[in-house]
Amino acid sequence: MIEMKVAGIALDAITRSPIVLLKDATDRRALPIYIGQEQARAIMGALENQKPPRPLTHDLIVNILEVWNMTLERVIIHSLQKDTFYAALIIKQGEVKKEIDARPSDAIAIALRTNTPIWVMEEVIADASIPVDRDADEAEQQAFREFISNLRPEDLIKRFGNGES
Repeated sequence: MIEMKVAGIALDAITRSPIVLLKDATDRRALPIYIGQEQARAIMGALENQKPPRPLTHDLIVNILEVWNMTLERVIIHSLQKDTFYAALIIKQGEVKKEIDARPSDAIAIALRTNTPIWVMEEVIADASIPVDRDADEAEQQAFREFISNLRPEDLIKRFGNGES
C-alpha cells in the first residue's frame, strides 16, 4: 500500500465533473477519482477547514466516532472494478477493529476531518494513476536499464549465493 495525500479538487475539462486528486509522498504519481458535486463540496470544506453551522453528514460521522471513542485508523482505497473505485474505513474501538465499506469520496472527506492517513493499494495505483513527474520517471527507468545492462551473473552469485544448500 502507498500512502497518498489529497492534492485538491479539479474539474474534468469536458464533462465538468469534479475529480479528487490524490498524490503520493514524492509527487511522482497522481490518482484521479471522479466524484459527485456534494462530495467535492465536502472535501473542499475539509481542505479549507470550514465549519458549517450545523454538522453535515461527514461531520456527523466524525462526531459519532468521537462520542463512541472510536478512531478512524486509516482509509484504504483497495480496488478498481469497471471504472469504480472501492474503499474501506478501518475503525478501531479499544482493541476491536472493524472494516467498513465506503465510497472513496466519503472516506476521503472523513479522513480529512480526522487527519487520518489515506492508503491506496499498489495495483490500484498501477491501473489508474497518472505520472506527474515524467522526467523523474524516465531518469529512474534509464538508471534501471543501465543497472541491468551492467549486471553480470557472478554479481548475483556473490550477492545471493548459488542457491545450493
